[in-house]
Amino acid sequence: MNDKLLDVPRNREQAIYSERVKAGTGWMHTLRKGQILRIIDLCGNQSVDMLIYNAHNTAERYNVNNTLAAQRKALIELGTEIRSNDDNVMLRVVADTCGEHDTLGSGCSAEGNTIRYTDKTRYMHSCRDTFVRKFLDTPGMSKRDQTCNLNFFTKVLLDPAGHLEFADGISAAGKYVDLLAEMDVVILVSNCAQLNNPCNDYNPTPVEMIIWEKQE
Repeated sequence: MNDKLLDVPRNREQAIYSERVKAGTGWMHTLRKGQILRIIDLCGNQSVDMLIYNAHNTAERYNVNNTLAAQRKALIELGTEIRSNDDNVMLRVVADTCGEHDTLGSGCSAEGNTIRYTDKTRYMHSCRDTFVRKFLDTPGMSKRDQTCNLNFFTKVLLDPAGHLEFADGISAAGKYVDLLAEMDVVILVSNCAQLNNPCNDYNPTPVEMIIWEKQE
């Protein structure tokens, strides 16, 4: 038995919200305390980049340092408390059929593509551009609100020398992660369209977002 995996059946007919998010596009939604968001990797090996903000004070947002310090692990997994820069628990992983998710690779960018690959990749899609477009459509937010994000269905390996390497094949069609909101949060997602490394199996695909009220 893998203690990092937990499959929790939920009735889709009882969901209060569902939407498919195309590869290369963004999704922004308010998740109320007690609600559960399920992110489904519909086709397999699709990286989902996420930023998280306190819905009532966006200056409070996801913080990788506090999250990793609290659990003493570099990957998001079942039971992880996703914490803010004020060290409050924002989300909790309450079900997961994938197993591990990245906190180190952050979002792809024009600059990162150029450095990691070639100048020819500069103008390819990047998640940071998707985040900025969503900020520009949101009153009170701007590119200054962009910070380090986490990546679901992606695993970045860290070797003893400190080098990072993208691992492929960790997810599959239908795998999902469930996030329980421990406060009212705004969730911003970029469904990554990166083509230069295996985080999307070189074939970006849609994902599905489903929300339920917490079931006691």
